[in-house]
Amino acid sequence: MASNQQKNPNSYRGSGKQNNQKDKRKRKLIILSVVSFIIIFFIIYTYAGLPSLEELANPKPQLASKVYSADGELIGQFFIENRIETDIDSIPKFVIDALIATEDRRFYDHWGVDLLRFAKAMLKNIFTFSREGASTITQQLAKNLYGLKEGRENLFDTGIRKIREWITAVQIEKNFTKKEILELYLNVSYFGRSAYGIETAAKVYFNKKASQLTLPEAALFIALLKSSEQYDPIKKYDAAIQRRNLVMKNMVVTEMLSEAEYERLKDLPIVLTSERISGLRSEAPHFMEYVRQQMAAMSDEYGYDLYRDGLSIYTSLDLRMQRIANRVSKAHLVEYQKLFNQNWSWEKNKSLLSTLLDKAIKNSGRYNSTSTQEEKTRIYNKLKYDPKFIDSVKTAESTVQVGFVVIDPETGEIKAMVGGQNQEFGRGLNHVTGIRRQPGSAFKPFTYTTAIDNGYFPAYTLLNQKFEYKGWSPDNAGFDYSGYETMRWGLANSVNVMTGRMTISEIAPPWQVVQIAKRMGIESPLTPYPSIALGTSEVSPLEITSAFGTFVNKGIHVEPISILRIEDRNGILIDEFKPETIQAISPQTASIMVDMLQDVVNYGTGSSVRRFFQYPAAGKTGTTQNFSDAWFVGFTGSLAAGVWVGFDDHRVKFTNWYGQGARAALPIWARFMEAAYKELKIPLKYFELAEGVITAEFCKESMDIGDTRLATGNCRETFTDIVNEDNLPQECDLHSGAQRIRKEDQSGDSRW
Repeated sequence: MASNQQKNPNSYRGSGKQNNQKDKRKRKLIILSVVSFIIIFFIIYTYAGLPSLEELANPKPQLASKVYSADGELIGQFFIENRIETDIDSIPKFVIDALIATEDRRFYDHWGVDLLRFAKAMLKNIFTFSREGASTITQQLAKNLYGLKEGRENLFDTGIRKIREWITAVQIEKNFTKKEILELYLNVSYFGRSAYGIETAAKVYFNKKASQLTLPEAALFIALLKSSEQYDPIKKYDAAIQRRNLVMKNMVVTEMLSEAEYERLKDLPIVLTSERISGLRSEAPHFMEYVRQQMAAMSDEYGYDLYRDGLSIYTSLDLRMQRIANRVSKAHLVEYQKLFNQNWSWEKNKSLLSTLLDKAIKNSGRYNSTSTQEEKTRIYNKLKYDPKFIDSVKTAESTVQVGFVVIDPETGEIKAMVGGQNQEFGRGLNHVTGIRRQPGSAFKPFTYTTAIDNGYFPAYTLLNQKFEYKGWSPDNAGFDYSGYETMRWGLANSVNVMTGRMTISEIAPPWQVVQIAKRMGIESPLTPYPSIALGTSEVSPLEITSAFGTFVNKGIHVEPISILRIEDRNGILIDEFKPETIQAISPQTASIMVDMLQDVVNYGTGSSVRRFFQYPAAGKTGTTQNFSDAWFVGFTGSLAAGVWVGFDDHRVKFTNWYGQGARAALPIWARFMEAAYKELKIPLKYFELAEGVITAEFCKESMDIGDTRLATGNCRETFTDIVNEDNLPQECDLHSGAQRIRKEDQSGDSRW
């Protein structure tokens, strides 16, 4: 029994051996699984960072979107990477030679990765403790084109990136010819100074095209590929010269340049001829910002990226007019800044200065970047009494600003825009589109338009005497009053009480004035109070200028437009734009208003235009209370233009009559028109009366008693004026049989 129960010792050994084998197999399986997982993860992680097949087949480097003027001249660009593409056939051969001699001498012999060069570099790095690169041109392209390098890298990241570069480089070599690879490389590489691509670099550094580069200039660009900071020709001129010469020496070694030619070129200086070396500038910065805002508003609808997609944006701007606008605005502002500085005293405006300092401090980045009230208080107290900060606020707030815009009234195209005193950069407030200010008397034409549209006529009379209406009692600017005067005379001389009488009666009710102004292009909120007659509602310079264009365009309002069409990087049309138009007022009303507004320029408050400009013109001055805002808005047969002059804060203002619209704003308008018509040879265009507008003869005596009537054969003294034939007044019933007297000057203009 006992012998039956006895165990065989070998059976234990066999079972233990089996268990050990099972454990080993299990451990191997676990290790294999872990290794497999790591390999799979490594492969997935590596390939996850690779460009897609579509991206490899159709690489799209970030391109600057270019903005062009109406005549095709480049105005400016929007970019993250400032890049303009060029064709390799337009690039001089020595650029390619310099690149290959310095960066990749076996370029035509490898398939994206140069294993021989890589092995040599590794051995050299190991034994000399140096860092020599072995990336081919194709590998560098892979890194630049697909953004394979991201920020700081550890050893693992560097290894992964190198593998990705190798894989991508091989794929690039499969998809593109060597020539295409070189073209892509030169178009995507960074050359410093915000210049991506050799075409942009040529423009930024030497103000020329890549096709016009000399060999030393090309060698400098190849030198910059190693480090645009270390070899910056502005900051580190000597280092740039040495590296440039090394590139040319490499060309000698590879027999792409003779030793004699090298000796001749190596001592040549680097001459940077571009005025744009310190950064891109535009002659129309505020217009560029206006275009950017409009493009941003449309980006969701069209699905483009303004800063990366290389769009071509064709605009309405006339750079010739823009340059004239810049010139005359700057000259006038320099003169007016001196005048203002002589008359303004911060000592007399201490309370205002304190308020402006508070505002500046609380809007500052330092103040708003702190989270604790204690820190805010500390910063506030420091800046409030800091002399430098106080001076900077004084300077900023007392800077005379301008908003000047020129429009083609027939097409709505914006031809020139000066949005502020700073004409170099479009930063800050655009005083054409970004402000709303009271236009003062510049708004009166909309009141007169309402009256004409309601059947009244230029010879209709109003009493030029003070009145009071529900607590409102406007004064004339010079406190001059008389008896009955015609509407024509009232507009020409900008008589407040006559205009006010229209809005307190059925002649031009406030609600109708609002309605007409809106139809003509005023988009800002307008309050339908009688005081609207005197321009108490705020408007922007762009909208009031556009509205004035309605007069000369036969009553048709055309929305202002800046962008005419957009094309993608391949020149394919994305969209083109046409402005909205509306028959805002009748051609007859528009024609009568044009005729009346000519008298403002010829005889009235805007007559100083004639010191500069003699062509047919019409317009209206505007000055707000206490001289905070000065305006002149007017037009010729071809152009409508509006000028606002003032300050960022309306509490800072001109101190006396030099702040009138006729003095502060009108000269910019007149000097611009004088220069534009002369320099650009704009043809003379006369204003013509619309069909249905006739010249009629009126009785002078009936006008004097406030009831202008058509003259009969019995009226002793008469004058002529225009009238809509559908709105003729009654004939005079004051006279019978007396001889008529008509007084006209030699030009045929009646004396009224």
